[in-house]
Amino acid sequence: MKTENTVWHPTQISKSDRARLKKQRPCLLWYTGLSGSGKSTIANAVDDLLFERQCHTYLLDGDNVRHGLNGDLGFSDEDRVENIRRISQVGKLFVDSGLIVSTAFISPFQSDRDMARELLEQGEFIEVFIDTPIEICEQRDPKGLYKKARAGEIKDFTGIDSGYDIPVKPEIHVQTAEKDILACAQQIVDHLKTQGYIN
Repeated sequence: MKTENTVWHPTQISKSDRARLKKQRPCLLWYTGLSGSGKSTIANAVDDLLFERQCHTYLLDGDNVRHGLNGDLGFSDEDRVENIRRISQVGKLFVDSGLIVSTAFISPFQSDRDMARELLEQGEFIEVFIDTPIEICEQRDPKGLYKKARAGEIKDFTGIDSGYDIPVKPEIHVQTAEKDILACAQQIVDHLKTQGYIN
């Protein structure tokens, strides 16, 4: 929804100017997968590898964002949609600043991920499917959430009583059951290299 009586104010410095200064192609790495799949862990490992290469990055983690910007939202389907709408807009601003930005959110609905993609220019949105079987996610259960969801203590939990739309054609498909964290992270960095986002 657009606010009334506002006009977009053009800025002097363009996205391409900022990208040229940073010597990289800005993009949004959109990590999606079940709770416990390893999204945040892998996103952090990628961020570390990119930092070592002197890339300019920022990581927006789902839990961290809910401590501030999205602290007023719950986990109903409607709140999940709004959660993703807000982070999509923030991600777009970060890409405009010339950064390689990562978002680690379950983002269970394909329509929401498509909405985030449509905000950006061609090639700027990179869907990263962290594909981990739910059985493994439950075994890990680092926050004890699956146990609570199975006991009925948490409602609207993705994979238990709320659905997850498996990505149809993600740019990067990471199968964590077959690789360790570093190998998963390297797969993503290699994609950025071969596609010309980083040198």
